[in-house]
Amino acid sequence: MATDISAKLSYLPISAQKVRLVVDTVRGKPVVDAINTLKFLQKSAAKPVEKLLTSAVSNAEENFGISRDDLFVYMITADEAPTRRWRRFGARGRFKPILRRTSHVNVVLRERQ
Repeated sequence: MATDISAKLSYLPISAQKVRLVVDTVRGKPVVDAINTLKFLQKSAAKPVEKLLTSAVSNAEENFGISRDDLFVYMITADEAPTRRWRRFGARGRFKPILRRTSHVNVVLRERQ
């Protein structure tokens, strides 16, 4: 029986579309490789996803006693969260709507057999 170790990041103030670019690079990789990849990735979403992955690894080590070398990223998703609607005033008394998008990121780690 494989134990699932999960962690979740809610209301990340980056759009889900941008976070998915980062998330897709680490899916299925061993955790140590995934964290090293995220350290050197030049995307704004890389830092929060790295912190989330580190948190999930800490959960595994502390609560289940599993070594980080035995873990891999089983599942990681970036879903849309509520969008904040913002206004910026434009020319001739009109206003331009701005959508401030947010996202939820979920990660599930599993132990390698």
